[in-house]
Amino acid sequence: MEVWLFVTHDGHANNFGMANHEHETGKNSKSDSPPAEKLPKHAYKAEIYRLQAELVKVQAWLRTSGARIVIIFEGRDAAGKGGTIKRVTEYLNPRLARIAALPMPTERQATQWYFQRYIEQLPAAGEMTLFDRSWYNRAGVEHVMGFCTKEQYARFLHQAPIFERLLVEDGILLRKYWFSVSDSEQQKRFESRLDDPMRRWKLSPMDLESLRRWESYSRAKDDMFTLTDIPEAPWFVVESDDKKRARINMIAHLLSTIPYTEVPEPSLKLPRRPRSTGYVRTPREAQTFVPDHAASLAR
Repeated sequence: MEVWLFVTHDGHANNFGMANHEHETGKNSKSDSPPAEKLPKHAYKAEIYRLQAELVKVQAWLRTSGARIVIIFEGRDAAGKGGTIKRVTEYLNPRLARIAALPMPTERQATQWYFQRYIEQLPAAGEMTLFDRSWYNRAGVEHVMGFCTKEQYARFLHQAPIFERLLVEDGILLRKYWFSVSDSEQQKRFESRLDDPMRRWKLSPMDLESLRRWESYSRAKDDMFTLTDIPEAPWFVVESDDKKRARINMIAHLLSTIPYTEVPEPSLKLPRRPRSTGYVRTPREAQTFVPDHAASLAR
């Protein structure tokens, strides 16, 4: 039996303390309002480093407490999700803080329960998983681009809150962030990528198609918020026209929601090297070294 969910669009803002969707549709977009004062570089560098030091403390707390954290990063293309994930994980152990950025499902995965391949990425005790896009692909790109049926879409919107309540009930700390970027700022970032051969790989035909379907994505996002913004796992909107502000705001908020405590680090002392027992190193001629390309730069 299929479960159908109907959502009407009456132009209202959502009721969850989130940013008004008109910010993204262009009716009253950020481009029409005065830009926020640019964050000074020195202030950004000092604060991002302080926040990253706190994330290292969270990692130590995870190890000792056995807690599990799942962080979902969603939002429009070029909204700054990847850069924020990079700053979150920069000083963390990649074995404990894992990034899950799943490709398209295989033929076999396409026949599984939709959430199944995401379950495989969930953290064990002492771990954190950061989803660079997540199961919410079905509510966004798959729905807008017609990659799933109406029945599959409706079933997802029904099951997602149930699935997330089960995660939270099992003790997982689930945090969901939506990175909100204005149409004008997204356009600038796309143009910048188009002109930069080092970052052009970030642009795909799907990204360019999203420009044409801006309002369709806005409606899909509003429906998603209406049906999946639940008390156990609410959505938090990160305004990301200023990437540096977005990174600081997101990490500061994340830290404020985690009940971590500082864990005393064990005292470590480097041992003295033992006396030589007569080992003789293999002659350099018997080994193959990479050429010293760096030497050519000093000339």
